[in-house]
Order: sequence, then C-alpha cells, then structure tokens
Amino acid sequence: MITKDTLSRSQNALTVLAAIGFPVSLYLIFVATPLDAGLGFTQKIFYFHVPCAWITYLAFFIGSGSGVAYLSKRSRHWDHLAHASIEVGTVFTTLVLVTGPLWARPAWGAYWVWDARLTTTFVLWLIEIAYLLLREFVEEPEKAARFCAVLGLLGALDVPVIHFSVVLWRGLHPEAVVLSQRGFASGLPADFLMALVVSLATFTLLFGVMLSLRYRILRAAEQINDLRYGAG
Repeated sequence: MITKDTLSRSQNALTVLAAIGFPVSLYLIFVATPLDAGLGFTQKIFYFHVPCAWITYLAFFIGSGSGVAYLSKRSRHWDHLAHASIEVGTVFTTLVLVTGPLWARPAWGAYWVWDARLTTTFVLWLIEIAYLLLREFVEEPEKAARFCAVLGLLGALDVPVIHFSVVLWRGLHPEAVVLSQRGFASGLPADFLMALVVSLATFTLLFGVMLSLRYRILRAAEQINDLRYGAG
C-alpha cells in the first residue's frame, strides 16, 4: 500500500523535475530547434502532440491494469488509481484532439478528416467520457468500480488499434515517427530528437504529478465519506 509520506515525497520530486523540464523543453522547441522546411512553425505542435498521445497510451495502460487488479483484489487503492489515471488521461486525449487539427489545417487543408488514426482516437475519447459519466452517475461505488474496470479494458484494446491504424489503413495521417518498425524516432535530426525526448520526459513527469494529486484527492474523499457515514 502506498503511504501518505511516500506519495508526498514522490509528488514533490516529480513537481520539481517537471518545473525544471518545462522551460528546458520550451527553449529546445522554440529556440534551439530550427523551423521545419515543409511545415515551418506549425511543426512545433509535434513536440506537444506526440507527448500528449504518449500520455494517453500510458494512462490507459495504468488505468486498465489497475482495473484488472481491482477486479482481482477488490482493493479501493487499485480503483482509485484506475479512476485517477483515466481521468487525467482524458485531459491529454483532449489535447491530442485539439493539437492534431491545429497541425492538420496547414498540412491537409482541413481541421478534421475521418482518417483511421483520428477516428480511433476520437472513439477512445468517447470511451473516456463514458467512463467519467459512469463514475459520476452510478451511485454505488463498488458497482461503478466494476463497470469502469471493464470499460477501461475496452479502452485499452483501442490503444494498439490507434497506434497501428496508420499501417493497417493507410490514410492522410503520417506513419508513426516515434515508435515505428524502424525503431525509436528513426530519421529525426539530432536537434529535433533532443527536443522531442525532453518534451516526452517533461510531459511524463507532469502526468505523474497530476496522477498523484488526483489519487490523493480520491483517497481523501473516500476517508471523509467513511467518517461521515460512520458517524451517522
């Protein structure tokens, strides 16, 4: 079981590292990295879009895994972790759906097309919204936890479909650059790669901070409810 002191120390460390990482990332993205020959300044969105997509994957990996652990052990710790991860992940999936069209407009001439990658990502976002609605409107915590664990697994199945959609169904979306069959970030110039790696690390740290905060809030809310109903 994660203790309060462990959470506090981890959260503080992640916060400090993220606070250092963001100005470094912004310097690398906007100062050290040259403009792309094809897309110009629009290419800078890449350094935000890709980390948000990575966090979307990571959030569902943690959320679905914690959901399975909850179904197996019936521990509220795992349910809180699943809930926190999917909820925070929804923020990053939303950012993916915002930054993607900002890049698409100059690249494709339209903010949105029903490309396989875009469509499957939108489906994942709908699953996340359904997950949060279940949490909000199902009154029995145990029932909500079970339903959401199953829904989290459904969302996790969509993640590999999203990633490999550019291979399975060739559309407008470019092939994967970061995790491709040719290796990690194959073909990226060194300065582009450095900016991307630092941005990925910084966004991962930010996710860790947000996940820790949301987990602690959910635990505190449960303890307050236990005291309230116990006193009643």
